[in-house]
Amino acid sequence: MLLNGDCPESLKKEEAAAEPPRENGLDEADPGDETTGQEVIVIQDTGFSVKILAPGIEPFSLQVSPQEMVQEIHQVLMDREDTCHRTCFSLHLDGNVLDHFSELRSVEGLQEGSVLRVVEEPYTVREARIHVRHVRDLLKSLDPSDAFNGVDCNSLSFLSVFTDGDLGDSGKRKKGLEMDPIDCTPPEYILPGSRERPLCPLQPQNRDWKPLQCLKVLTMSGWNPPPGNRKMHGDLMYLFVITAEDRQVSITASTRGFYLNQSTAYHFNPKPASPRFLSHSLVELLNQISPTFKKNFAVLQKKRVQRHPFERIATPFQVYSWTAPQAEHAMDCVRAEDAYTSRLGYEEHIPGQTRDWNEELQTTRELPRKNLPERLLRERAIFKVHSDFTAAATRGAMAVIDGNVMAINPSEETKMQMFIWNNIFFSLGFDVRDHYKDFGGDVAAYVAPTNDLNGVRTYNAVDVEGLYTLGTVVVDYRGYRVTAQSIIPGILERDQEQSVIYGSIDFGKTVVSHPRYLELLERTSRPLKILRHRVLNDRDEEVELCSSVECKGIIGNDGRHYILDLLRTFPPDLNFLPVPGEELPEECARAGFPRAHRHKLCCLRQELVDAFVEHRYLLFMKLAALQLMQQNASQLETPSSLENGGPSSLESKSEDPPGQEAGSEEESSSTSGLAKVKELAETIAADDGTDPRSREVIRNACKAVGSISSTAFDIRFNPDIFSPGVRFPESCQDEVRDQKQLLKDAAAFLLSCQIPGLVKDCMEHAVLPVDGATLAEVMRQRGINMRYLGKVLELVLRSPARHQLDHVYKIGIGELITRSAKHIFKTYLQGVELSGLSAAISHFLNCFLSSYPNPVAHLPADELVSKKRNKRRKNRPPGAADNTAWAVMTPQALWKNICQEAKNYFDFDLECETVDQAVETYGLQKITLLREISLKTGIQVLLKEYSFDSRHKPAFTEEDVLNIFPVVKHVNPKASDAFHFFQSGQAKVQQGFLKEGCELINEALNLFNNVYGAMHVETCACLRLLARLHYIMGDYAEALSNQQKAVLMSERVMGTEHPNTIQEYMHLALYCFASSQLSTALSLLYRARYLMLLVFGEDHPEMALLDNNIGLVLHGVMEYDLSLRFLENALAVSTKYHGPKALKVALSHHLVARVYESKAEFRSALQHEKEGYTIYKTQLGEDHEKTKESSEYLKCLTQQAVALQRTMNEIYRNGSSANIPPLKFTAPSMASVLEQLNVINGILFIPLSQKDLENLKAEVARRHQLQEASRNRDRAEEPMATEPAPAGAPEDLGSQPPAAKDPSPSVQG
Repeated sequence: MLLNGDCPESLKKEEAAAEPPRENGLDEADPGDETTGQEVIVIQDTGFSVKILAPGIEPFSLQVSPQEMVQEIHQVLMDREDTCHRTCFSLHLDGNVLDHFSELRSVEGLQEGSVLRVVEEPYTVREARIHVRHVRDLLKSLDPSDAFNGVDCNSLSFLSVFTDGDLGDSGKRKKGLEMDPIDCTPPEYILPGSRERPLCPLQPQNRDWKPLQCLKVLTMSGWNPPPGNRKMHGDLMYLFVITAEDRQVSITASTRGFYLNQSTAYHFNPKPASPRFLSHSLVELLNQISPTFKKNFAVLQKKRVQRHPFERIATPFQVYSWTAPQAEHAMDCVRAEDAYTSRLGYEEHIPGQTRDWNEELQTTRELPRKNLPERLLRERAIFKVHSDFTAAATRGAMAVIDGNVMAINPSEETKMQMFIWNNIFFSLGFDVRDHYKDFGGDVAAYVAPTNDLNGVRTYNAVDVEGLYTLGTVVVDYRGYRVTAQSIIPGILERDQEQSVIYGSIDFGKTVVSHPRYLELLERTSRPLKILRHRVLNDRDEEVELCSSVECKGIIGNDGRHYILDLLRTFPPDLNFLPVPGEELPEECARAGFPRAHRHKLCCLRQELVDAFVEHRYLLFMKLAALQLMQQNASQLETPSSLENGGPSSLESKSEDPPGQEAGSEEESSSTSGLAKVKELAETIAADDGTDPRSREVIRNACKAVGSISSTAFDIRFNPDIFSPGVRFPESCQDEVRDQKQLLKDAAAFLLSCQIPGLVKDCMEHAVLPVDGATLAEVMRQRGINMRYLGKVLELVLRSPARHQLDHVYKIGIGELITRSAKHIFKTYLQGVELSGLSAAISHFLNCFLSSYPNPVAHLPADELVSKKRNKRRKNRPPGAADNTAWAVMTPQALWKNICQEAKNYFDFDLECETVDQAVETYGLQKITLLREISLKTGIQVLLKEYSFDSRHKPAFTEEDVLNIFPVVKHVNPKASDAFHFFQSGQAKVQQGFLKEGCELINEALNLFNNVYGAMHVETCACLRLLARLHYIMGDYAEALSNQQKAVLMSERVMGTEHPNTIQEYMHLALYCFASSQLSTALSLLYRARYLMLLVFGEDHPEMALLDNNIGLVLHGVMEYDLSLRFLENALAVSTKYHGPKALKVALSHHLVARVYESKAEFRSALQHEKEGYTIYKTQLGEDHEKTKESSEYLKCLTQQAVALQRTMNEIYRNGSSANIPPLKFTAPSMASVLEQLNVINGILFIPLSQKDLENLKAEVARRHQLQEASRNRDRAEEPMATEPAPAGAPEDLGSQPPAAKDPSPSVQG
C-alpha cells in the first residue's frame, strides 16, 4: 500500500492497521454493520409476477419487484404497445385503490399471482393536458427532431442503422454461418489513402425517421378556455384536429373523456357531433374517425416498442449534436404551448408552484447514509435533483441571454443586471463594480465562475455533514457566460455585508471568522490539503481561516451553514503569477516562467496537488529509509557502501521525477527500508516514548519534504499566499516562507514531472488521445491546465522520438487553433444582435475555414425594410451596442488574431497566415477543425458537403447555420458504492479471478443503475468490461448484448462520434464476428473507420488496430486484395508509431504474410514473414515460442512455394497435357481468423484445466509483485509491455496481467 503512496497521511496508516481490508472495498461501511455482502442482497429482493386486467384487451402478467413504486407499474402500462394510450387510470387490488407513491412491498395482500385491475378515472384539466402530451409523445416517438434540437434530454444513436437490428437472439435466424456472398466493398472514402472526408455519412438517415403520418394537425383550439356554463357541463378544454384524410374536427376534452363537438374555426358550438362516440382515450376516438390514423398508429407503436430501450430513454444531461439534416418544421401543439408558458410550471407532477431548488439540493444531502440502501437512496436523490437543476438552469440562462427574463435591477446598465427565474439566480460574467479590478477585470470575472464551480465540485465530493454549497451551473451561450446558482434562503432581504460571518467580501481588507465554520472547514482541510492559517484584517487583528479569504460563510434563514465564492480553493499557479522579488526554481525559469497571464486567478488543479503530495510522500519514505539504513549500518559498525544512495540523492529531491533510481540493488534495499519506515511511523504514532533516534529520522525527513508537522508526513497549502491584498502576521513569517517555497516546488513539479510524464505516456501509447476533448482529458488527469498546451507541444517537438508523437502534435495544434478561435469568437458574438446571428456565425466560419479569399457578410437589414427607424431599444442584449462591426472581419485578420492569441495565451508560435497554410503545415483537416470549433462554441451546422477548398464561393451561407446551443458546465455527483464495487471487480479481473470479478461488476452495474438511472458514462464503462469478461469466458451472446448496450449508451451520452464511441464500435464488431455475423461486423468496423477519419484522420496509432481488424475480417471472407489494402496500411502506421523493431510490427508482418499465402503469392509472403521472424529473433531470442512459431511457418511457406514452382515447371515442360497434382489453397478457417483477432485486440483466453489456472494465478501474482517493484524504474524493454508475447499461457500478454492489456477497462473520466 505504501509503495504506491496511496495514503500519504499517517492517520490513514493507523486506520489501515486497525481494520482488516474489506473484500468489496466498501470503506464507508462501519465495522458495526453486518458484512457488506448481506447489505447488497437487501436491495435485490426477489421479484414476483402479477396479473393485469385492462379494459378491452386480454389479461397479461407483469414481473415486478418489491421495492418498485406503484407509479412504476403506471409507467410500464403507458409504455406497452397495447395499453400505451391510457394515462388517467388507477390500479385496484381486491377493490382497493393502490396509492401512487407507495412501494409494492408495503401493499397488503399483494403477492405472486395477484390480480390488478386498471380502472379509468375521471379527467381534470391537468390530467387532460398530460394525456394530450402523452399522445403527442407517442406520435413523435420515432421522430428524431427533439434529439437534433437538443430538447428534453433526447439524443441521437445510429447503431441500429448498421446492425439492421440483427444483434443477439434475432441474429440466429440467419443461416448458420452467413457464407452467402456479402458485399464487402466499403465506400471509396473509407479506403486507406482516400483524401475525401464527407460529412453526410456522419448522420445516416434512419428508415424509421420518415415518420408515418397519422394526423396532419393536432393543436389546442382557439376556443379555450371553456366559458363558465360549459365548464359546469364538464368541458375541460378543446382540441382542433385535421386528419390525414383532410377532415377538420373539433374535439372536447371533458371529465368523462373525449368526443367530437360541432364547433368550426369561426363558430362555437359545443354540442356533440356525429359519430356520437365518447372515448376515455383520445387515441380510440381518433381511431374511430380516421382509418389512416388507425392503421398508421398501430404500425408506429409496433416500431416504437421494437426499438432498443436505450435508444429512447432520456439521458441525465442534455447532449447536443453539432450537425443536423434539413428538417421540415411541423406544427406541434405541445411545443407551442411550452413556448408560451415559458415552461415555468413545467414540472407538472410537483404540487404547488415552481420548485425550491435550494431546499431540494440541501435536503437530499441531509438524507441518512449509514448503510448501503440508505446511501443508494441518498445518492440517487442527489443525482436526480442535480440533473433537473442543470436542465432548469440551462433553460433559464438561455432565456436571460435571449432577453426573455426581466432583470431584478432593470435600471442599471445591461452588463450589471442580475436575474431570478424559476427560483434560480443568474448573473453575467462581467466585472461588476470593479470587484475583480486587481485580478484582471472582465477576464477574471469570466474565469471566476468555472473556478468557483471546481470548488463546489470538490467540497461536494468531500461531503462534510453540516457544510452546504450552492447548486451551481455555468452556461456559455452566444458569447456570454452566465452563472446560475440556487438561492440561499433570506439572502435577498439582507445586505451582503451583514450576512457574511466568515471570510471577506473585499478580498482581504475586512476579514471575519467564526468558530463553527472553522470546525466544519477543518474537516475538509486534510482531504483538500488546505492549511489552517492566520491573516491580518484592516485593523491589524489576527483572524484565523481554513480556506482562502474570499470564501464566504453565510448562515441562511434555514439555519444551514453555506459557503460560497470558492474560486480560490486551490493554491495559485506561480508559473502564471509573476510576483516582484520572488525567484522561481530554475526549471521554471528555463521554460520561460513566470509569464504574466490575463488574470490572476490561475490555480493549480486538484489532480496536480494530489500528484505532488504523493510524489513528496515517496520522497519522504526514501529519505527516512536511507537514514535508517545508515543508522543500522553504524550500529553494526560495518561501513556498508552506499554509493548509489548516498546523501547526493537528498539534494536532488525536487529535480528528479520519482522513479529515476540508480539500479535494482538500491531498489530492493529501499523496499525493506520502506517496510521499516512504515513500522516506525506506526510505532511513533502509537507511543511517544520511542527511541529518540527514529523520531529524529522522521523529523529530518518531514523537514526535507516541507511537511507542516514534524512527527508525521502532512503537506498542506495556504491558498492565500501571493493573494493581492492579504497580509500575514509577523509571527507566521517562517510558515509563510515555507509555504511560498512549497508553491514554487509545486509549479516546478508540474513542469519537470507531469508534462514530461504525459509526453512519455503518449510515446509509449499508454494514453491515446484522438481529438481535442480526449487530449484535454489526459492533460487534466495529470493536473496540467490547458494554458500549458503550448509547453506540451514544445516538449513534443523536442522529443527524440518526434515522429512517434505525430498524432499528439497534430491534435495539440488543432486544439490550440480552435481554442484561440473560440476566444475570438466569444467577443465577436457579443456584438451581434439576434437577427444577425446566423449571418454572423456563417461569416466567422468562412473566415476561419473557407479558402475563399474575401467572404462578404450579409447584413440582416436586407430582408425587410421598416418604415421608420426605431429608436434604440432600451433592453439590448447585455454587452456591446447592436453594431455591425462583426461584418468587417476578413480571413487574414482572423488568422492573424488566432496566431496572436496562440502566442499570448499559450506562448506558442503558429506558422500560418491562412487556413490553407495551417492545413498544409500541420497536416490538419478542415472538417476536423469544424467539428472542434462547433463542439466548443455550441454551433450547429447543416449536414451537407461543404466545399472548403473552393476559391470561387464561400463554404458557408447563413442557411447553413441551424442553431447555437449552450455549452454547460456542472457538477457530476458520483455513485460511490457502485464505483467501489467496479474498482474491486477490476482488481479481481486483473488478478485473474474472472468469475468473482464478473459478479462484482454485475453488482456495480445494478448499483449504477440504481443511482444514475439507465444512462450514464460510468454505466457504459461497466457494460464494456462485462461484455469483455463474458467474451473471454466464452459467452458470446451475453457479450454481444452487453456491448450493444455500451455502444448505444456511448452514442447517446458521449456523442455519436466521440472517440469512446469509436472504441465501443470496434469491440462490438469483434463480438459480432465471433457470433458469425460477418457482414454486421464489417459494417461496424467501416463505421468506426469513417468516424476515426472524420475526427482525426488516417495517421493515428489506433488506426493500425482498426485496419488490422478490418483486414482480418476481409481475409476471413476471402476478399484478399481488399484485405491487403487495410493490413498494409496498418503495417505502415505501426512501423511509424512503434518503430520498425516492435513486436506489434512483427505481428503485422505475419498477418500480411498470411493473406499473401492465401493468394498463393509465396514470394511476398516469405518476405513479410522473414521480416517478422527477424524482429522476434532480435527481441525475444531464438528459443522463444513466437520465434519458433515463425520459423515453422517460414518452413511451411517455403515448402508450398517449392511445390508451386514444381507444378509450374511441369506445365512449362509438358504443356497442357501435364498431370498436375491439385494445389491445396486453403481459405482461412473462421477459428484461425478469430484467434488472430483476439491476439491483436489483446484478449487472452484462459486455458481451463484447474492446474493451468492455478499456475496462471501464481504467475500473475508473481508478475504483479515484479511490476510493483519496477513501477519506479524506466522499463528497458518498452515494446514488451504492449505486445502479446507468450509465456506460459497461449498469447500471454507481455508484462501485464491477463485481460487488462487494452487500456479500456479502466474507467475514463
